[in-house]
Amino acid sequence: MYSNDGFRELNRQECLRLLTEVPVGRIVFTRQALPAVLPVNFRLAGDGAVLLCTSVTSELASAVAGAVVAFEADQFDTHTQAGWSVVVTGTATLVTDPAEHTRLLREGPRSWAPAPQEVFVRVDPELVTGRALTGGRTLYGVELSS
Repeated sequence: MYSNDGFRELNRQECLRLLTEVPVGRIVFTRQALPAVLPVNFRLAGDGAVLLCTSVTSELASAVAGAVVAFEADQFDTHTQAGWSVVVTGTATLVTDPAEHTRLLREGPRSWAPAPQEVFVRVDPELVTGRALTGGRTLYGVELSS
């Protein structure tokens, strides 16, 4: 990023705070050696991990278990041309500990497409990056014409 390109890098704490403000993001994983992106609702754990809930038999659960994935969430205002985007990259694991699973049933994210048997996916935040777009400027700080 250039210092005057209209973007501002966000630090880890800013990124994690912003993730608590939106209910939906996108998980990026590999499907048959190709990138795949799915919208998912989520919740952020206290340690910054991204938590998802999906069907035990879903393609998502089998594809991400033990894999490095990316999770992206954002929020934009098209009127002011401002917003932010955060990416969490890390290893996804299925929650298998019975006590943790029970706790997440009470406190974790609820799937918007419930299934008879659900599993929780945890994405540990190995790399957290983000940037905010300040409205009204283009690359190199040139003002947008009205």
